[in-house]
Amino acid sequence: MKSNDIPKDYDHTKEEELQDLWQKDNTYRFIGDGTKPTYIIDTPPPYPTGKLHMGHVLNWVYMDIIARYKRMNNFDVLFPQGWDCHGLPTEVKVEEIHNIKKNDVSRETFRDYCIDLTHENIEKMRLQMRKMGYSQDWDHEYITMLPENKKRTQLSFLKLYNQDMIYQDIHPINWCPRCETAIAFAEVEYSDNTTKLNYINFPAADGSGNATIATTRPELLCACVAVVVHPDDERYKNLHGKTVKLPIYGREVKIITDATVDLEYGTGVVMICTFGDKTDVEWVTRYNLDIINAIDEKGEMLPVAGKYAGMTIKECRSSIIEDLKEESYLIKQEDVDQNVGLCWRCKTPIEIMTKKQWFVAANKMNEDIVEQAKSMRWVPGHMYQRLENWAHSMDWDWCISRQRIFATPIPVWYCDDCHKVVLPSVEQLPVDPTIDKPDHSCSCGCNSFTPEEDVLDTWMDSSITPLTIANWPNEGWENVYPATLRPQGHDIIRTWAFYTILRCYALTGEKPFDEIVVNGMVFGEDGHKMSKSLGNVIAPEEVIEEYGADALRLWSANSVPGADVPFGWKDIKHAYKFLRKFWNAFRFISMHLDENVSDNLSENNIIDKWILSKLNRLNQTVTQAFEEYNFATAEQAIYDFVWHDFCDEYIEAVKYRLYEDIDSTNDAKYTLKTVIETTLALMAPITPFFADTVNQYLGNDSMALHQGGWPELNDELINDDVEIVGSYAIDIIDELRRYKSSKGIPLNQPLNTVNIYTTDVEKVELTIEDIKNTNKVDNITVVNGKPDLHEKVLAIEPVMSKVGPEFKQDAKKIIDYISNNNPEEIAKTLDEKGEVQVDNVAFTNEHITVVDSELVSKTGEVVDILKTEKYNILLEVQQ
Repeated sequence: MKSNDIPKDYDHTKEEELQDLWQKDNTYRFIGDGTKPTYIIDTPPPYPTGKLHMGHVLNWVYMDIIARYKRMNNFDVLFPQGWDCHGLPTEVKVEEIHNIKKNDVSRETFRDYCIDLTHENIEKMRLQMRKMGYSQDWDHEYITMLPENKKRTQLSFLKLYNQDMIYQDIHPINWCPRCETAIAFAEVEYSDNTTKLNYINFPAADGSGNATIATTRPELLCACVAVVVHPDDERYKNLHGKTVKLPIYGREVKIITDATVDLEYGTGVVMICTFGDKTDVEWVTRYNLDIINAIDEKGEMLPVAGKYAGMTIKECRSSIIEDLKEESYLIKQEDVDQNVGLCWRCKTPIEIMTKKQWFVAANKMNEDIVEQAKSMRWVPGHMYQRLENWAHSMDWDWCISRQRIFATPIPVWYCDDCHKVVLPSVEQLPVDPTIDKPDHSCSCGCNSFTPEEDVLDTWMDSSITPLTIANWPNEGWENVYPATLRPQGHDIIRTWAFYTILRCYALTGEKPFDEIVVNGMVFGEDGHKMSKSLGNVIAPEEVIEEYGADALRLWSANSVPGADVPFGWKDIKHAYKFLRKFWNAFRFISMHLDENVSDNLSENNIIDKWILSKLNRLNQTVTQAFEEYNFATAEQAIYDFVWHDFCDEYIEAVKYRLYEDIDSTNDAKYTLKTVIETTLALMAPITPFFADTVNQYLGNDSMALHQGGWPELNDELINDDVEIVGSYAIDIIDELRRYKSSKGIPLNQPLNTVNIYTTDVEKVELTIEDIKNTNKVDNITVVNGKPDLHEKVLAIEPVMSKVGPEFKQDAKKIIDYISNNNPEEIAKTLDEKGEVQVDNVAFTNEHITVVDSELVSKTGEVVDILKTEKYNILLEVQQ
């Protein structure tokens, strides 16, 4: 290695060249032949938007650190990359690009537009992932919209249908009027807002008074099917069994009683409408009430709403409130806080509608799901509770049918004669019922069919990813199932984690993965979640262009699973500064290394043993931290070791051995090379570009670093006593360097004499040569005890605030005496007698202040006394 070949500064723009090398050499290929223990990562398939965001960066850095660490420990790692293609955002983008609505062209044409856009976006994100240094095996890439994956999803549908785990039913479902599709409960987000609680009189049909209800949904008056009160509410005992007339509409509805009515909310009188919320659904089911559909799929009022038909929900609410006021039905309005369910995609308030849909019988398996989840290792552990809470709070089964186009088709036809459900054969998969026909007749003999036009929820594609990467159901899939690790965000525990455990366990009878590591969200520098609307989004390429991918990876790794992570440019800059400091250290060391560096220590230098002990202790810490997925602990330990122990302390302490050819020079070179190579290996999972760049300058093979390159721990070199002795030396060396700096003395300028005073003479003497030569000390001794010194006073001044008031007209005598006499003699007299007599007055120590003095040793030499920071060792220094 020639030091003049090494650039002065670390050039992060060369990162992409290394990624090309890794791909060319198949560094990350999964072998799968059983010669090594396998480690399978159930990689999240991102939605292909065409752009990585900081959330992707954080999540994939976690995965990549684990994958690289396991490879370096001789695991055969399967780190695949999938793409969860189907869904509404692509449809919306296609409509925007082509200036169309989905029904303006044929389903096939619209689907082709979506496929083309998705392929473009996937390619963009592949390139962005390569720039981040992610180590996926691209030979194990899967794309959910391709035929082989549609086939797998549809096959799972058939199997679960035959297990009575999938069924079709007319049932209330959550509906998004903006997306015009059903959504599952897990896809409903909730938001707090303030609305109006409207107090409305419902006249009794017999003319005996009014029942005043309180509602936030007056637009649903036309869908009211009953009024309910608490059976023990004395205010309304007289209404039991009676009927009331609906304001505006005049239709009569019955008053029923139910013990779940909240007596404290509003008036205690509630209208049951179909449907305002889940409670309405429960009451309608419990009392077998009629269902009146008031709102259509687009969120507009149906003819049952009378003159409000065709209005949007918001328009109807406003108009009906005005009419209720005008006809004196509306008594009052007041502000009320409410928790509104929103579509997770477009944030539109959801409506509850009754429709024929397809469902997975999730509630049937809730306890199985919880049992399997309990058997997994959760990191952090408390995230498991989120899944258990969700499983126990589910009221409805998982609605899996969607009224969209770009998705995996539901593989179903309906017989035109007997109307039975007709399924394809396994051999016919994948199918699109709107294009294909069944490959067999209906059991009734009919060959005429109506296709199912609904498609599957995109979670039906992505919730079998452990089976997808195992190539289920093809031969050998059991060899890579279950996965070892599921990495994911905490925001999709109730969807991706829950659905995956459900589906995979139902299909295989086994849990889908052994461990689940949960990452948090990324927040902007303003403390809010990154969002375009808030203007706080930082694109990963902005960071990579200026500071490189490894600086961004260091920011990501300086966090712990489960915790939300704030982005900060200061953290990126600090990471980059760290890399440059290490580079400068490496470059300096490289000037002194040659091909003849020995492969072991030959001498007994304590400073060498000190750094090697700390190095192996670092290995212990980092290894344990990676095993526990505690990336921040690993990174901080590396930071502290490299920055302080190695660069600031050890390198400075051995420079003299590099500049002079002495007996311990070879040991210094061996130790420097060992520390650099070991530390690079420990850093490689976090900063692969930097580690490999330096590694190759050291003449080492790239593949050998990334495959099986984790450094072996040498427990024998970890020595507490050596570390204490070394720390004494470092403490003294640091104090002498600070002294030179404070006095403006060049570090290479010798000091005349340093006497070290300590009770641990033997320990300090073990490193005396390093202390002496590092700080260029001509004469150095180690003494047990304390220095014999006295202070020589060079200048004193009167304390005017005391002399003036106390001595008044005699003050001038005192001032003149202090100014005109030897300060050392004055100090000596004060020390011996406690005062100095001046004519008829005397002053004491409280009347003067020493403004200049110097310490003098017992030999009469002027010295400085220093005290080290860590061990309070006294140093007597003579320049």
